[in-house]
Amino acid sequence: MPSNRRVTIALIAEEAGVSAPTVSKVINGRPEVASETRQRIERLLHKHGYIRRTGQGDEPVGLVDLVFTEIESPWAMELVRGVETAAREVDAGVVVSVLHSHAGPGRDWVERIATRRTDGAILIGSRISAAQHGQLAARSIPFVVVDPEGEPPPGVASVGATNWSGGLAATRHLLELGHRRIGMIGGPAGMLCSRARIDGYRAALETAGIAVDPSLIGYGDFLVGSGRDLGHALLSAADPPTAIFAGSDMQAFGVFEAARQRGLRVPQDLSVVGFDDLPLARSAWPPLTTVRQPLQEMAALATRMVLGLDRGGHEPRRVELATDLVVRDSTARPDGC
Repeated sequence: MPSNRRVTIALIAEEAGVSAPTVSKVINGRPEVASETRQRIERLLHKHGYIRRTGQGDEPVGLVDLVFTEIESPWAMELVRGVETAAREVDAGVVVSVLHSHAGPGRDWVERIATRRTDGAILIGSRISAAQHGQLAARSIPFVVVDPEGEPPPGVASVGATNWSGGLAATRHLLELGHRRIGMIGGPAGMLCSRARIDGYRAALETAGIAVDPSLIGYGDFLVGSGRDLGHALLSAADPPTAIFAGSDMQAFGVFEAARQRGLRVPQDLSVVGFDDLPLARSAWPPLTTVRQPLQEMAALATRMVLGLDRGGHEPRRVELATDLVVRDSTARPDGC
């Protein structure tokens, strides 16, 4: 297709070998198009960068979609607050939905929001495939991924935190206190942010000349239960760790529970570091040493990026916001140091 010709529904229809109304049905999420035909049209819309032009329909509708893979943790509530703060700046409302899957938004979800229209979507912790990117782009739905599960395809905007640096800082803090056997409880093994935190932990140990012991590393789901269960597993070893770095605050609270059940005191017998700095971290007993991840700021930035992509045509970008170690009372020097 010549580059100096405006991409229109008619041109997409000509190349796809279908009628213009068929292309229009795909763009607007109508169901009555065969799957093979729909996919062919979506590929062409994505390939040629089609932008929907519908007169008044181009005006913002005042609605942002916030999409979670799960919403069981207070971590999710911090993200909701961040999105609502940024949406309020432009008098937009927020629609929250939960996919109950890390596989990213399915075709049914894409078609539903294409039908009712949205100014954009913020996808939390999802895995986005090239095909899903194409489905969203074909319907001119701007989106940003926050804490993507895996490496997003080229051209997908994302917002995250400096997870590697956070893991490094948490582990260095424990090393500086004198700990040498440090357990690590990560999130899902395939999740990008979890891998980065564990890589930071490994780097800190290796820099200190301490061999990484695979038996001290466990993988959970960032929730309290996995922190408790993996905490028990680490603490029941013949040579247990004197400190545990948990990949989330919720997992750290699970470690607190495991320590109490085993008659151990935090931090006198076991030092614990979390990751997130949820409001609960300050009120826990003892108050939790943790790596602050600016969750509200991440969500607010993702929302502004979505609105900017929708209205200004900016290039997608990938942003990492800085993490900071917040030292409280759950860490101390080990006995004998």
